[in-house]
Amino acid sequence: SLNLDMPTAKHLDTIIHLGPSTLDHGTLLKSKTLPIPFLRGCGLPESFINGLPFARKHHSCFISYSSLDEDFVHKLHSDLQEYGVRCWFAPKDLWIGDVIRRSVDQAIMEFDKLLLVLSQQSVASQWVEQEVEKALEKERQFKHTVIFPVRVDDSIFDVNAGWASYLRNTRNVGDFRKWNDDSIYQKQITGLLTDLTIQDHELN
Repeated sequence: SLNLDMPTAKHLDTIIHLGPSTLDHGTLLKSKTLPIPFLRGCGLPESFINGLPFARKHHSCFISYSSLDEDFVHKLHSDLQEYGVRCWFAPKDLWIGDVIRRSVDQAIMEFDKLLLVLSQQSVASQWVEQEVEKALEKERQFKHTVIFPVRVDDSIFDVNAGWASYLRNTRNVGDFRKWNDDSIYQKQITGLLTDLTIQDHELN
């Protein structure tokens, strides 16, 4: 199929592909949803299918954090990836030679959400502040929620001004203070995955 809008086509998932099938980028752009079995039958690789907006179950995430919270962030990143959430995790995902500030800004604009890890260290971090400001700019530009804050301590409640105070007063902050307790952590991860689930009206 070439440059077609296919959302009205029925029973695509029952098609038996006897030979190579052609599915061009124009069709993928125009069609808001296509059955995953049909895409696999066309020969598209799984990694490509998972990158399509209508094939993903969860929003992709840029993780903003302080390096002093790396133990928690490594665990969070690993578990989100395990559940199929595509994450950007600096500096892990920076290419050698990348200009860091430009790469971070680009990643914030490319990924759906900024998953903000709030702690005593991150609240005081100028680097995190710049990432939050970029995400707030994206919210203003696209008029939808980008920042998903989670906390590993109570420092956010000690701040009386600035971006941290604004987020505390305007956002529901996920509670990961007891992330070392596996039963509590799993409940928080489940809630976060629910919040990151792509709703039908959000599909492009």
